[in-house]
Amino acid sequence: MQLEIVTPEKKVFQGEVSEASFPGASGSFQVLNNHAPIVSALAKGTVSFTTKEGAKQSLTVDGGVVEVKDNVIVVLAEKVIG
Repeated sequence: MQLEIVTPEKKVFQGEVSEASFPGASGSFQVLNNHAPIVSALAKGTVSFTTKEGAKQSLTVDGGVVEVKDNVIVVLAEKVIG
């Protein structure tokens, strides 16, 4: 899957991932390959993902929106903390 994390200031991450987890406004959720299309508001919390190389990465977002469609995940974050 392709993951792109963007803030109003810059592109924070772009690359291939095998899974990703998000702090949804109604609770955390995970996205795996071939996930059904979804658009969700994000609460303040940790976005974590595993790259194709197997490296686990995480960052904290201060709200935003995530869209999943056709194995492409786009995160529009208000702000990345830290």
